Amino acid sequence: MNDEQLLRYSRQVMVSQVDIAGQEKFLAARVLIIGLGGLGCPAAMYLAASGVGSLILADFDKVESSNLQRQIAHSENTVGELKVESAATMLRGLNSDIKIITINAALEGEALLREVHNSDVVLDCSDNFSTRMAVNKACVEARTPLVSGAAIRLEGQLAVFDSRNDDSPCYACLYDLDEDYNENLTCSESGVLAPLVGVIGSMQALEALKLLANFDQSSMGKLSLLDAARLEWRQLSLQKDPSCKVCG
Repeated sequence: MNDEQLLRYSRQVMVSQVDIAGQEKFLAARVLIIGLGGLGCPAAMYLAASGVGSLILADFDKVESSNLQRQIAHSENTVGELKVESAATMLRGLNSDIKIITINAALEGEALLREVHNSDVVLDCSDNFSTRMAVNKACVEARTPLVSGAAIRLEGQLAVFDSRNDDSPCYACLYDLDEDYNENLTCSESGVLAPLVGVIGSMQALEALKLLANFDQSSMGKLSLLDAARLEWRQLSLQKDPSCKVCG
């Protein structure tokens, strides 16, 4: 790090688990964020502010006025723009020293696997099960850590899966691959209170930084559930499913 970076990230470097070595890992890291909505916006903003060297932003949607209630990387001035470009503008304003790469497409198949394989950590900030299952499968195949988040109404969840660890479960150990899940259970269908996605997205960024700096892996293999109405957290331990069709 140069003197300017030492000053910029000084408060973070002072954290003993991070130190200079951890900050240098952040600066050298490549993180893939899938979905630049309610979860992806705060996650991307905190990772950019923290100095993650390369952020890959993947989303195929455009900014709508109904997004502005919770998707804080976008603004009234960017309604109608591609979400990846709107978010990239915000992130470059936060930190011009990092690299922002945008993918205006639904990552699938070989393209998804390639981006996952080239990343140090993947954040799944999507809002549907089919995408989550595809991202999970790619992360297992590439052995890339996955931080998964979800939020709806007043309920949030967070999980960290790390297939580099042979004992780690995956998303498909939690949700059956063949189950017919309700794809309409989204914010547009069921609603969400704005700060909830900020909480979960910020925690996804936190878990990603912990993975990059390689400290405190206590969240791995656990599902954290937030009841925002009561401000209560529950944490469930997840076991690897030997018969899982993805990682078993």
